Parts: sequence; structure tokens; C-alpha cells
Amino acid sequence: MNSGFRTAVAVEARKAAASRVMASITVLLVIGVAVLALGMLIAAGSSDELLLAKLGPLARLDGWAGLVGIVSQITSAGGLLAFGVALSWLYGREFSDGTVGGLFALPVRRSTIALAKLAVYLVWAIGAAVLLAAAVAILGLAFGYGATDASGAVELLRVPVLAILTALIAVPAAWAATLGRGLLPGIAATVVLLVLAQVMAVFGIGAWVPIVAPALWAIDPATVPIGSLAVVPTVPAVFGAFTALAWSRLQLDR
Repeated sequence: MNSGFRTAVAVEARKAAASRVMASITVLLVIGVAVLALGMLIAAGSSDELLLAKLGPLARLDGWAGLVGIVSQITSAGGLLAFGVALSWLYGREFSDGTVGGLFALPVRRSTIALAKLAVYLVWAIGAAVLLAAAVAILGLAFGYGATDASGAVELLRVPVLAILTALIAVPAAWAATLGRGLLPGIAATVVLLVLAQVMAVFGIGAWVPIVAPALWAIDPATVPIGSLAVVPTVPAVFGAFTALAWSRLQLDR
């Protein structure tokens, strides 16, 4: 790791740590998923046939398996949107705030800055995944799963893994925010990814598609080959490279 990259990571980390946007996204992701899961757990325990129909097979699961299944459904969609917004802010704010011009005067290459942003994002995503798992664990313990379903606690491990994999497949938002020079193109790209993932999942063609496989695996690991998850890192690798290339070719006039 060269000194330029270390310096860029340190600067971007300070910017992210001081940002209310990143803090808000973290809170909304962790608390939002927990609250929605709580509501769905209560619905699953009710006799409302309409609510049970909406939950589908998850309504028949108990303990950690049911909780993790519900959280996985919420995280696969809401998490992707949250991570996409975070990436859009990390990259797009330089254009919307008018600070991108100052980057041309720095001794660090712009492609290095782009990769530093990605590194900071990935570290933040891992932290958010851990916090989400902790929130889900607290929720499960509050429902008594620790005592009644101790052997099923391993199900909880799927939550942080899914969150991290979801963060990886959101990286195209960084490229879109760069090409579109703002936050909205990145958010729009995230919505497109979300829609594509939902459509592919409905038609059953997502087991080996990186943007779909993590959600399918988290909801029902038996239906997805574990090898398909190894394809997921190709998304940040490819689009991270595209983003770095786009940053290296930035021009002030357009």
C-alpha cells in the first residue's frame, strides 16, 4: 500500500466519519430492518390470513430460521438501496458540492482517491453488517429464541454475510454517480439493480446471477449453490475498476 493511497484512505475515512449522511444511513439500515422485522414477526404470530399469505413460507418457520428469513427479505431490498445511497453520496457529493475541482490540485491521483473511497465504503459496510447482526440477535433473544432454539443460532450468521454481499453488489452505483456527476444517477442505478434482481428472482434465473444470488441464498441456502456466491466479488472488482478509470479521466469542463 503506497503512501498516496494511505493518505487518501485516511482523508476519506475522516470525511465519512464526520458525515451525518453516513451515520443516518447506518441508523436507518440497522434500526429500520429491526423494526420492520419486529412488525413481520408479530404478523407471523397473528391469525390474519392476509398477512400470513404475504409472508408466504416464512410464516411457517419458527425461531431463528423464521427471524433470519424475514430479515433476509428486508435486507436484500432495503439494504441494497441503503448501500447504493451511501455510494452515491461518497462519489456524487464531490460533484454536487463542487469540491471535485480541488481534487485536480492534489498530489494524489484521482483514480487512487476513487479506490480509497471504495475501501472506506467496504470497511463501513462491514461495520454496518456487524451492527445489523447485533440488532437481530437482540431481537431474537427478546423473543426467547436463545433459550428455545439455541441450536438454530447459527442461522444468525447469514445476516452479516448477506449484508456484506449486498454491499458488494451495490458498487455499480459508484460508477453511475461518477458518470452522471451527482447523487441521483447513482441512486437511480441502485433502483435499476433492485428491480432487475426482483424480476430475475421471480422468474427463477438468479442462482448464478451476482445481484440475485445473495438474497436467494440467505432466504433458503439449499436452493443456491455455494459456489455462486464466489461470483459476487466480481461486481465490485469490475465496477470498482470502471469507477477508478472514470475518475482518472475526469475533466473540469464536463
